[in-house]
Amino acid sequence: MLALLGGVALASAGCRKEAETAPPPIRTVRTLTVEPPRQAADISFTGHIEAQDQVSLSFRIGGRLAERAVGVGATVAEGEVVARLDPENELNELRSARSALTAAQSALRKAENQYERQSHLLARGITSQADFEAAEQARIAARAQVDAAQARVRADEDIVGFTTLKADAPGVVTRVGAEPAEVVAAGRMIVQLARRDGRDAVFELPAEVIRSLPNDATVHVALAGEPAATARGHVREVAPQADPVTRTFRVRVGLSSPPPSFRLGTAVTGSVRGSEMSGIAIPASALTRRGQDTGVWVVDPSALTVSLRKLDILSSDPATALVAKGLALGDVVVTAGANLLKEGQRVRLSGAEAR
Repeated sequence: MLALLGGVALASAGCRKEAETAPPPIRTVRTLTVEPPRQAADISFTGHIEAQDQVSLSFRIGGRLAERAVGVGATVAEGEVVARLDPENELNELRSARSALTAAQSALRKAENQYERQSHLLARGITSQADFEAAEQARIAARAQVDAAQARVRADEDIVGFTTLKADAPGVVTRVGAEPAEVVAAGRMIVQLARRDGRDAVFELPAEVIRSLPNDATVHVALAGEPAATARGHVREVAPQADPVTRTFRVRVGLSSPPPSFRLGTAVTGSVRGSEMSGIAIPASALTRRGQDTGVWVVDPSALTVSLRKLDILSSDPATALVAKGLALGDVVVTAGANLLKEGQRVRLSGAEAR
């Protein structure tokens, strides 16, 4: 019986060892053969011109808006007044602070006179040390009161200054956020100013269009209705979140030397030439992702084994990926069944198609 059990154990161990060393099963996969690169179609979209640098001007304190001196389209200079709050409350506070300062300065003069008197009397031995020290402490306290009153006056002068809103740079008003007689809170946008040091073409694009744009592609921008007025630029900003209503993303294209006709708010068309998006097209299902890298399984036609090759992807959508680097003419890539493959595994071709 023991011999029989020992034989069974040895047989079982042998089966396990054989299973562990057995090669992976031959997988049946679909493939395609890489053809010469093809050129993608042009991509076009519409948008408008905005300032590259926009700033919202707001008051640092709240109050009733007494005046808004500029409107949409107005050109303002640096330091020009664009709005004012009613300063009456702030002026009352300033007058009160100045009165308190005058009183504190008067008290300081009296305390200094008393200190000088006690100092002379002490030198002549007519007053006590305690009276002299009391006069000295009174003078110190009066000086502190003057310092505090002066600080309050300076603070209230600053607050009165905050009732006037000035442009911090030259530019053009693109939006207004309040009307005279409104009570506005601190920080509320009163005037939006477009500075003059740059222009952006702004587009609202769906996610699939953004994914199809190659990295650092040149965007050709033309004025709507005036195609001869053109400029070039590159994508410099893509909104991290889609608009909740349109489900599109705001894309800002920084323009290089736009013509004067590219005024703020004018409609433009943007396009990316297909010649900038030439590459090898493969089905998106062929892509395999390992960490931060993207690749495909390439079949060795003679050995019928696969190896994972890293790719540089130019653009992609749910159906197709455009490969900039990593594939060569005649390569055979796996398009279906790739998720089960391992490096060096043998495969059986279900059928090859040219691409």
